[in-house]
Amino acid sequence: MQKIVFFVGVAGTGKTTVAKKVAEQYRAAFIDRDTVGGRFVEKILEMNGMDKNDRDSSFYKQHLRDLEYDTTTDIAVENVAAGQDVFMISPFTTELKNKDYIKELLLRSGKTKDEVDVKIVVVTLQDIEKQRKRIEERGTIRDTWKLENWKSYETRVDFMPEIAWNLPENAVLAFDNSGELTEEKVKNVIAFIEN
Repeated sequence: MQKIVFFVGVAGTGKTTVAKKVAEQYRAAFIDRDTVGGRFVEKILEMNGMDKNDRDSSFYKQHLRDLEYDTTTDIAVENVAAGQDVFMISPFTTELKNKDYIKELLLRSGKTKDEVDVKIVVVTLQDIEKQRKRIEERGTIRDTWKLENWKSYETRVDFMPEIAWNLPENAVLAFDNSGELTEEKVKNVIAFIEN
């Protein structure tokens, strides 16, 4: 069956790193929302006199957030329609709560649930301080708000997101990305995707 795999998780858990390691051994269209919309969002924020890295402002959330996610979904729809397996990388917090999101994506792709297997890899870290350290180490300016407001941030994110999609229990993998990302761990994720 054709596959759509969502790699989700909050900042610093390593969802992109995990997805890239899996993609080295499992070929799929690799669609990272940060890559899809990053340059456009930065330009629009700058044009409006704002910090180009601010993804926590009300302006971003009101005017740009859905634009980024909708465009990412459009690219996924085209790839699914063309018969490609797809990896989608981003938190997808709002989309995961929308029970019709997958149904609409498949409908727009001209596919059915019998033709496309949907999986979710929720990348987590048990140690929130390790998460903070990873965010600091990656040195991304857009994480400045999170780091400066860490107490507020750590209490407002859902580390295991609510998933409203109509999927079987075995379609969701909670992947603890603590420690080294070993070959065995990557093979386990691939086995999850393939089964």
